[in-house]
Amino acid sequence: MIAGTFIREINEISRHKIVFAKIAIKNEIMTIHTSPTEIDANQWSDLIENSPVASFFQTRACYDFYASLSFLEPFVFGVSENKQLVGLICGYIVADGGRLKRFFSRRAIVPAGALLHPDISEEALKMLLKYTAESLKNKVIYLEFRNFNDYSAFRSTFEQIGFIYHPHLNFHVSTVNVDTIFQQLNSTKRRYVKISQQEGAEIIELQCDNDIKDYYRLLADLYKTKVKTPLFPFEFFEKIVKIPECRLFGIKYQEQVIGGSICVFLKNKVVYEWFICGLDGKYKNIYPSTLATWAAIKYTAQNGFDYFDMMGAGKPNEGYGVREFKAEFGGTLVEHGRFLFVNKPFLYVLGKKVIQIVKKRQLL
Repeated sequence: MIAGTFIREINEISRHKIVFAKIAIKNEIMTIHTSPTEIDANQWSDLIENSPVASFFQTRACYDFYASLSFLEPFVFGVSENKQLVGLICGYIVADGGRLKRFFSRRAIVPAGALLHPDISEEALKMLLKYTAESLKNKVIYLEFRNFNDYSAFRSTFEQIGFIYHPHLNFHVSTVNVDTIFQQLNSTKRRYVKISQQEGAEIIELQCDNDIKDYYRLLADLYKTKVKTPLFPFEFFEKIVKIPECRLFGIKYQEQVIGGSICVFLKNKVVYEWFICGLDGKYKNIYPSTLATWAAIKYTAQNGFDYFDMMGAGKPNEGYGVREFKAEFGGTLVEHGRFLFVNKPFLYVLGKKVIQIVKKRQLL
């Protein structure tokens, strides 16, 4: 997309403004909910159970986890039709770095996308999206939905409100049973799993504070030297391992943590691999990153989950080494994309340039 076209698109976004709490449309009463206390807990659970796009990231447990963190601001908005919850948006506001970078990196993220009832009306979805965008407009530069399921049925409604769709890839690994998923692995990955364990690498669920700190140090170094994107503070990892919906699959060798995969899950439906790292190449015949992901996939199969979600594989038509790594685990490549709503078009464009400059200076 050329720059001029992009600017015209994001300028259109600022025209959509609305403030309301309750409205009657076609003899149906639609109500907006602006906090978790306004949402019936049983209806929230029922929507998780019945929505075709449900995920852990839309649950009350996930919202409560966000609310426990000091460095981000959680939000949740819902919409009901005739007193029945049919849509919910759960996410957080975050910014990174020093004063300048924080100003230009203010953003609202909705991991996994919106939680929607299969029969939600177009009017209710529009109402929910407009209210969410309006409520966040003075707090963030942009709002992004990072979809983990197929939202193609709702895409036109998002775009009518002013969201821009961006393709984004992911891998889903079907987990029928352990033997089947092991055979689905690339032959090299099968060899890595076998030889790593033969050489003494162990798969252990990490729970003690020292092990979690060791894992975080490895992850932080990976993000600083290779990933080069912001990583949550240690507080995030220290707290998430304590919630029932989380597991940290660690890899130990010679009593040292050399890798791990931190995962969250939705009941018996999906396991999500949120963060992974490993000291690959440091020890002969030990492949901790491969073993950590395999440990999580194996857990998914052993505990009756439908599939394993690898949480992102980059943009189509762009080289991405992580995608090549994930592809070797035998999953299905899916493209569920992202929805972007820019509240402040000028700051959005300028902010990208400022953050690039800040990054370059940090690398000098």
